[in-house]
Amino acid sequence: MRASLSVGPLRCTRWLMAAALFCCASLASAQSVPQVVPVSTTVSGNTATVVVGPASAPLADLTLTFDDASGLTASSLGVSAQIVNLSDSGLLARLPGVLTQPDALFPLLVTIEPPSTGGLAFDRTVRVEMHTHALTYSAGSSYRLFKASLGAGFKDITDEVAPGSVRARGTTGGFSQFLILADLRESSDVVAGKIAALRARVATLPSAERPAFDALINATETAVANESWSDAIAAIDSLRARAAARAGNQLTDTWLATRNGDNQAGDLIAGAATLRFSVSYLRDYGD
Repeated sequence: MRASLSVGPLRCTRWLMAAALFCCASLASAQSVPQVVPVSTTVSGNTATVVVGPASAPLADLTLTFDDASGLTASSLGVSAQIVNLSDSGLLARLPGVLTQPDALFPLLVTIEPPSTGGLAFDRTVRVEMHTHALTYSAGSSYRLFKASLGAGFKDITDEVAPGSVRARGTTGGFSQFLILADLRESSDVVAGKIAALRARVATLPSAERPAFDALINATETAVANESWSDAIAAIDSLRARAAARAGNQLTDTWLATRNGDNQAGDLIAGAATLRFSVSYLRDYGD
């Protein structure tokens, strides 16, 4: 006799989400165009919550927590979402390589492109959490939160991956497109790339500000090479603390919807946060 099957509310929700995503992804693939997904945005203080998909079985929810925002409303955020075609050559060309790919169970792209006339501004950073039950969390998960400007290459901004089922979190000094990808690159390569990105950002700072930040990056790189993990993390934390302390004074720290700001401090804080995550992952799990 076949055993009876008991399906709880969570498993049922996951099944509905998976079925909806599969249908949308299949349609997107067949038509070679992204399929738009409805979004609902609510704002309370410095926090915006975005529900992606139908209310009965949402595909994901996105939480944006700003350090200090002004003009923050549902309309000023400019949020949209779509199911992407996994074989879209344009999208694939924007990824860091074949070792970073969207999961077929969650081919969701969320775009946050605040309108220039919407009045949104924020200081320093915004914490982004993308949460979905379509993916399953496990310790040492390879899922990462990636971000890109429109049409540009995606970069890993992850500073935490937590259960529930997957909550991928990252910090950013700007917007606009977000994907959860499975990242199978070697952790040492990821760390090297994030160090290089921080160096490039420091190179745009006022000349008087560069030496101290460069010294902290050098200390991080040397400590990683020697597998002196506590020293590496201490140097990263010092870099982040220095950027935060100098925000709004020696370093500019405001992002503007008009796109004429330069969030130097926010970018450094965010870059340090994701580098810290990758160094910790390399320490705990190796390559």
